[in-house]
Amino acid sequence: MSRLIVVSNRVTPPAAKGEESVGGLAMALAAALREYSGIWFGWSGKTTPEFTGQIQMQKAEGVTVATVDLEEADYQEYYNGFANKTLWPLCHYRIDLAAYDRAFGEGYERVNCRFAETLRPLVEPDDLIWVHDYHLIPLGRELRRLDVKNRIGFFLHVPWPAHQLVATLPRHRQLVQSLFDYDLVGFQTEEYLQAFEEYVVAEAGGERLPGGRLRAFGRTMQVGAFPIGIDAAEFADLQRSPRARRTHDIMAAHTVFRSLVVGVDRLDYSKGLEERFLGFERFLADHPELRREVLFLQVAPVSREGVEAYQEIRARLDALSGRINGEYADLDWNPIRYVNRNYRRDELAGLYRAARVGLVTPLRDGMNLVAKEFVAAQNPENPGVLILSRFAGAANQMKEALLINPNSPEEISEALMRAMAMELPERIRRWRALYENVSREDVTAWRDSFVHALEGLEVRRTALAS
Repeated sequence: MSRLIVVSNRVTPPAAKGEESVGGLAMALAAALREYSGIWFGWSGKTTPEFTGQIQMQKAEGVTVATVDLEEADYQEYYNGFANKTLWPLCHYRIDLAAYDRAFGEGYERVNCRFAETLRPLVEPDDLIWVHDYHLIPLGRELRRLDVKNRIGFFLHVPWPAHQLVATLPRHRQLVQSLFDYDLVGFQTEEYLQAFEEYVVAEAGGERLPGGRLRAFGRTMQVGAFPIGIDAAEFADLQRSPRARRTHDIMAAHTVFRSLVVGVDRLDYSKGLEERFLGFERFLADHPELRREVLFLQVAPVSREGVEAYQEIRARLDALSGRINGEYADLDWNPIRYVNRNYRRDELAGLYRAARVGLVTPLRDGMNLVAKEFVAAQNPENPGVLILSRFAGAANQMKEALLINPNSPEEISEALMRAMAMELPERIRRWRALYENVSREDVTAWRDSFVHALEGLEVRRTALAS
């Protein structure tokens, strides 16, 4: 079996079982590398006065990781800049927040070139290389320039937007052209794959070929949809841990006479948190008789604090949660409990199990693994109800959830009322169908489907130069 080299922007050495914080990509990649001998390569998360390309190697929980430090200018232009101020909002349909700065693009190209040059000495002839996410789209091109002939695959964890939106990006053709240096490009859903194909046909004059292939820019590559999953059995087993039981018991005691509604998201404008708060406020207004019978707990760890849009959404959520509590709270009860900190995965498992409702309302999401974790954590004999945005990639697989438009406070309010009133037989029926899907389409299925597809492609006899 070929060795697997995984490349992602950040490398987070795996922690002991149950100790990881929120972060679906890190969990999924660690699970992949435990099954395949190889290396996880990327940025250490640290900055250095001058880029040296020095690699730090370590082994953690059965995974070999290789990391490099970046310069401060790299961090600002590549990570805070092009990745998170340009590509992230664009991919999540927020072109009003996208910053198009030439220095950002130059930093993005520079860091991808540095990653390729640093990684190249680690690559052996039979290795499979699996590159992840929007931070590293040009990495395949840079590796080909260094005469890497290996099979190289790319997986996009975020949505691929409609081609009219992609066209708003300066040098969008060059960015998409660099994807054709990969042998296989994967997307979360058929919808995102079709959006990419439409760009290739409409903007690049490309063509669809039989067998899931695309041709453009004088090159041909394989494309496909590979929906990511979780280790459902492992997450369900976390319920037996002392921390999970303790978290469950604490929340159950606090909500003994109330239903717990829970949301867990990184603090991000794409997650629909403002819309979620407004939808819950509408529920309180619509159902005064139920106000004291429900508690909404939102866990939202702070992220990307150096990006202005994230500072602004944090301020708006602080004000919004304060206003709602000020309007509806009583002496011994606040309707919203809003927490900006990370929790371990075993603690989250206990929290999910204590909840009557999981509220997952992204405005646009590549997949959303929180929805799958919520399902995996439920008590089969008394499961909670999942309310899920129809704009999350997971909605394609999780039809038995209550699917809603997160932009509509009325739909959120109605779904909350329906979830609260749902009888046990219907909750069990919906949960069983959801859990069957989460178990079948798990992280192992995702990993194996992508890696096997990449393994099945021919090795390039000559690397492409451009």
